[in-house]
Amino acid sequence: MDTAVKKVNEGLYRTEAKIYPRDVKGRYARLRRLAMFVLLGIFYIGPFLRWDDRQAVLFDLPARKFHIFSVTLWPQDFLLLALLLIIAGVSLFFFTALAGRLWCGYACPQTVWTEAFVWIERVFEGDRMKRMKLDRAPWNFNKIWRKTGKQVAWIALALFTGFCFVGYFTPVGELYTQIVTGTIGGWATFWVLFYGFATYGNAGFMREQVCKYMCPYARFQSAMFDKDTLIVTYDQARGEPRGGRSRKNPAAAKGLGDCTDCTLCVQVCPTGIDIREGLQYECIACAACVDACNVVMDKMGYERGLIRYTTEHALEGRTTKVLRPRMFVYAAVLGALLSVFMYSLINKPAVIVDVLKDRNALYRDIGLRGIENTYTLHLINKTNERQQLALSVEGLPGIEITTETTVTIQPETSYKLPVAVTAPHESAVGGQNITFVVESINNDKINTREESRFRGPDGNTL
Repeated sequence: MDTAVKKVNEGLYRTEAKIYPRDVKGRYARLRRLAMFVLLGIFYIGPFLRWDDRQAVLFDLPARKFHIFSVTLWPQDFLLLALLLIIAGVSLFFFTALAGRLWCGYACPQTVWTEAFVWIERVFEGDRMKRMKLDRAPWNFNKIWRKTGKQVAWIALALFTGFCFVGYFTPVGELYTQIVTGTIGGWATFWVLFYGFATYGNAGFMREQVCKYMCPYARFQSAMFDKDTLIVTYDQARGEPRGGRSRKNPAAAKGLGDCTDCTLCVQVCPTGIDIREGLQYECIACAACVDACNVVMDKMGYERGLIRYTTEHALEGRTTKVLRPRMFVYAAVLGALLSVFMYSLINKPAVIVDVLKDRNALYRDIGLRGIENTYTLHLINKTNERQQLALSVEGLPGIEITTETTVTIQPETSYKLPVAVTAPHESAVGGQNITFVVESINNDKINTREESRFRGPDGNTL
């Protein structure tokens, strides 16, 4: 019975061997480290930047305002956020079709934080062979302090990551004070620990398992690839047959290709694949194998590029077509979306007005003064300056606002103003469209209009 259960378990789940990626030097390794420092720098520094006496980047959910330097987005700007996400998706399609999985290899958070955690691991435990030897060694003082030091550094970085993440949603100064004084709330504590734990688990332990088994992008990337897409690949025609040799014995004399079968390309791969077996979905296009192979080619006196960024058509000796139909389609869609986004952002109204009609009383006959309708104007000042607004209404002969027609609103605040609107009896028949006009007295460029309905006798149904 136990044997049967064991066989079933082995069939359902295959235990993966731990991968010890070897350190490598080269052009692409420098680019990855540069990307890591830049992206992590942006993430960790972002919450501490100041702009106009406030946090430069703050997603203030309780106040329903997103501050991004000089731009403040309100719930009414949700379409801009949705458009930004669509642009990000189309950009992923465009750059993947053009140059493969550049996102995965250089900018994906999983890749970036894994690079940081592996660097810490190398600091405490050494290079690949030392790490393997340390794991096999019995527990002693040397192993304990190295493993403990690594874990402490990992946990510290993970917790600081969680702190910075929550700092984008809660003012980071307040969050720090709450932590120091022990007054931090339950939800803030939960998210700091949750995001820290996720960083610690994904970048410290699961690593390549996230890319191979959890990331959906690896599964549908083939839909965006064609034979003109730039990929990391091995030149089989040049490299095969593989075999060891010395620099004194030319490969051609032994009937061998340029591949020395040193397996360095496998040892440096963060997902543990052998690029010589062809394009695989586990490949994240980090080009670590390219750097490793180029080092070997230099030592052997061979031409670089046995493993390189190229296309399938180039490997076949055909011309690579960068300008192909799908690229034009992606570029056109991306350009249109960016144009709409920039136009909408630049022309985003500085003052928003929402008109709510009083539904309890559709209209009121006030004798010689005419027919009265009541409304509530929800005014939002999205600028960083105090606005003095003048209110008026148009659309019917003789229509006017009979209550307050000016209001002052503080920067980045909203205000609800009840107003009464009257129109002569001869104008107020049935239901007719009217327009509220809101103009800034201190800024003639701010002019907002919002339509509503004016109700009167004879045809006053909604």
